[in-house]
Amino acid sequence: MTFRMPAEWTPHERTWMAWPTANPTFATPGELAGARAAWADVARAVRRFEPVTMVVAPGDTDSARALLGDGVDLVERDLDDAWMRDIGPTFVTDGTRLAAVDWVFNGWGAADWARWEHDAKIARHVADLAGAPVHSSPLVNEGGAIHVDGEGTVLLTDTVQLGPERNPGWTRAQVEAEIHARLGTTKAIWLPRGLTADYGTYGTRGHVDIVAAFARPGVVVVHTQPDPAHPDHEPCKANAALLRSQTDARGRALEVVEVPAPTVLREDGEWVDYSYVNHYLCNGGVVLCAFDDPRDELAAGVFRRLFPDRTVTLVDARPVFAHGGGIHCITQQQPKVRGNGRPYRGRG
Repeated sequence: MTFRMPAEWTPHERTWMAWPTANPTFATPGELAGARAAWADVARAVRRFEPVTMVVAPGDTDSARALLGDGVDLVERDLDDAWMRDIGPTFVTDGTRLAAVDWVFNGWGAADWARWEHDAKIARHVADLAGAPVHSSPLVNEGGAIHVDGEGTVLLTDTVQLGPERNPGWTRAQVEAEIHARLGTTKAIWLPRGLTADYGTYGTRGHVDIVAAFARPGVVVVHTQPDPAHPDHEPCKANAALLRSQTDARGRALEVVEVPAPTVLREDGEWVDYSYVNHYLCNGGVVLCAFDDPRDELAAGVFRRLFPDRTVTLVDARPVFAHGGGIHCITQQQPKVRGNGRPYRGRG
């Protein structure tokens, strides 16, 4: 039976995260402390719905335990940064067995500030702790650069998988073949680019999980920027139009649900890429980015309508976005499977 990546709304065994370390992303003690408090807020919000394991660098266990409390499992492994969506494995299943895809990680296209000696090994460490065999891929890719509906469709962006910083020389057909082989998908929908701020210093060069995400088969939420003054205004309109013109792997025309960006346009003189689309689904819950903005409750209402059987929890994501990502970027789901007899070895 083919291994495939389940949709995020299917039941999880647990969520994996990584504790912020002292590195160029969190350049000052104040920034590091703020990031750790924000990561802890997200971990505690997720823990209301399912187990959470936090990977911490040696020597950081006490700081993590102090903020996380006793409800979150901790395991020590060497770390460079803290974006588990990107450095962790992409879990796949054949229905009874769990496996883990280990993409090549090169620091978001070898960004000049990035370090990834340790992070490039985290996917295998997490897979081992989860008792999952590893499926190695030669593709440079990150978990935030893909989103699946669990029924054969995957969202991608041209500037990530086809970018020369990641996969020079790869054709679209080669990328699709590798993605489909690893995720069990059969149709890729390509968006041309990500949000403007995502091409800044700490950006990913266009991750899709801040732009668009499946809410259920045939339904996709997409980030929109209502203000023409923001450079994302026209690209967002183009993304929504492109998605409306598409069908999924089963031939359904996509229903597109637009989620307006927060009203704030700039922070510290720079354009923001604040996005509610960068949310995380966990067992019975939606952990949603908040920005102390008038549109927070509007977005929460959209997600309550999309997920009426889940509890929507708003968590201030500004300290996470300040360093280049959102709530989805720091979480990674491990799907629940039947018949996986290998025990979780990470409790500590």
